Amino acid sequence: MRFYFSPAGTIFIKGKGVMDMPWSMKDYPASLKNLEKPVRKKAIDIANAMIDEGYEEGRAIPIATSKAKEWAENASTDEIDDFLTHDDETERDADPSSGSGPELMNKAEHVIKHKKGWAVKAEGAKRVSEIKDTKKEAIERAKEIAAHKGTEVIVHLADGSVQRKIKTGS
Repeated sequence: MRFYFSPAGTIFIKGKGVMDMPWSMKDYPASLKNLEKPVRKKAIDIANAMIDEGYEEGRAIPIATSKAKEWAENASTDEIDDFLTHDDETERDADPSSGSGPELMNKAEHVIKHKKGWAVKAEGAKRVSEIKDTKKEAIERAKEIAAHKGTEVIVHLADGSVQRKIKTGS
């Protein structure tokens, strides 16, 4: 069991047998405290997604932090501003129909066209999990997620029709 202190001083307990709550910009691990706001928010988004995919928080936090820093280095100012001005997507809905959580663990990952590139989205999810610049990058990420979950990848053409299905072997 681990204890986390939010910037507001709230104590959170995470661990086996304890209901895990997603992190938000108000309540997050202390290791994210000194990150700049866009990096912290991105790290929280990534860590929450990794936890949803079954990663342990001890692995998710450092990976998410590293990926968020990498994202911030490569993102344009407009992209960062856009990310910060959207609703706080880290404040996730506790409603089980919100499109994330254990019910999606046995669902296929879809690669679909998105206005900002190509997106990876679990079947039945309301939100995409990631957006990549190229279809190839999106397929590779979808394969990683699907292999972890033991599901398949369904690749779509830009018009939405199914191009192919990829078995992940898990």
